[in-house]
Amino acid sequence: MDLRDYLRIFSRNWLLIVGCTLVGLLIGGGVSIATKPTYTAETQLFVAIQNSGSVQELQQGNTFSQARVQSYVKAVNSPIVLQPVIDNLGLGVTADELSKSVKGTTDVNTVLINIEASDSSAVRSAAIAQGVANSLIDAIEKIEKPKNGGSSPFNVSVIKPAVAPSTPASPNTRLNLILGFVLGVGFGLATAVVRTRLDNKVRGEADVRRVTDSPVLGGISYDANASRQPLLTQTATQSPRAESFRQLRTNLQFANVAKGAKTVLVTSSVPGEGKSTTATNLAIAMAQAGQAVCLIDADLRRPMVSEYLGIDRNAGLTTALIGHADVKELLQPWGEDELFVLASGQIPPNPSELLGSKVMRELLEDLEQVFDTVIIDAPPLLPVTDAAVLSQHVGGVILVVGSQKLRQQELEKSLSALDMVGSDVLGIVLNRLPAKGPDAYSYSYYRNENHESLEKMKIRGTRESLWQSEAASTEDVLASTDARWARPPRTFPTGNSQD
Repeated sequence: MDLRDYLRIFSRNWLLIVGCTLVGLLIGGGVSIATKPTYTAETQLFVAIQNSGSVQELQQGNTFSQARVQSYVKAVNSPIVLQPVIDNLGLGVTADELSKSVKGTTDVNTVLINIEASDSSAVRSAAIAQGVANSLIDAIEKIEKPKNGGSSPFNVSVIKPAVAPSTPASPNTRLNLILGFVLGVGFGLATAVVRTRLDNKVRGEADVRRVTDSPVLGGISYDANASRQPLLTQTATQSPRAESFRQLRTNLQFANVAKGAKTVLVTSSVPGEGKSTTATNLAIAMAQAGQAVCLIDADLRRPMVSEYLGIDRNAGLTTALIGHADVKELLQPWGEDELFVLASGQIPPNPSELLGSKVMRELLEDLEQVFDTVIIDAPPLLPVTDAAVLSQHVGGVILVVGSQKLRQQELEKSLSALDMVGSDVLGIVLNRLPAKGPDAYSYSYYRNENHESLEKMKIRGTRESLWQSEAASTEDVLASTDARWARPPRTFPTGNSQD
């Protein structure tokens, strides 16, 4: 993963990371509050040789003293030193218990002995430290005293008396908070990475890129009002939702320049990804651009186009396929533009056979002679084979992918199913994208095979575009697309015979 992947992980899981950080801080603060304060007092002793002599003798004596100091440090926690302290201070503990709160250390190559004593009382910790120092001095005097009489060859004295500490040594609230913060952030980041690795849902364009190199034709942000007002004509002209379908129309125009597909099938992998609303609104957007468009509801299992557009679906595609009526008699005009709708008709028991029949292919060929564009709303790919069968009769396929609805494995299976039957995938439309965040679609335009970026275009009723291609000049491309996509409005023939 590169830096952008980590930034995307952080953006997707920032609430989780912040939550773990706050929990870490709370735990650090809770530990500080729950921990009983402990005070540590320190005293320091100096060990010297009593006798004097030559420099060589003094050097040897100093070396001997340093070796002796190591033994004295070990003796700090012995009962011979600690028991007198317990008796004098009336501590009410054993020597072994007291040894856990007393520590003796020495610095390398020195004759200094450091004694630390810890206790819940600052005054008592200083008294214990001083008492252990005095008891150690007495113990050394007794142990080192010659048997034949005389004084000990070592003189141990206190050079730093114990003082009651003003602040507790533990808990270290600042350190606990820092540790809680670091551990919280670390745990949050680790959880976010693991969660992202285990999450195989398609959430944005980056997830699509992991599965396929097919171009992303557009992205449609999630709109809470779309369920009540799904149509493009029901939203404001300059709303983000309306603009996204116009951008999809424009990107599809350039994606289809070389292939020249007049019949486009719109499908998805599983139900609920928004293929029907995408197909319907794409047809409306193309009709608004001056094209003669035919929208076919070929979802013969759960037809939705007629419900969105408010038209009768009892007579439609299936009626024409079984020969009960001519297709011209079944087309229903909709809206003020040249948009004609062929409803699904009665739901048949054998949708796959009807959609894959020769009659269906001939029907599409006839419609292509009359309309600039034919858009087909087909069933999902994975539950049934209808869309895969029908895709063999069309010029191109648009695959709608619902954000957070589809898994990457399901997208891969859908593309494999289309590839198996030789379908031409024009591109992918991301639906239900978040309006903000790392997965919000940036509306970057389609790139050609040479990865030459298209200049940004802005559609406001008239089409002004700039496009560069190594295969053809700008003038040739615009002339070709205008001839195919921007014909003058025409009236659909109403005669009984096929022209």
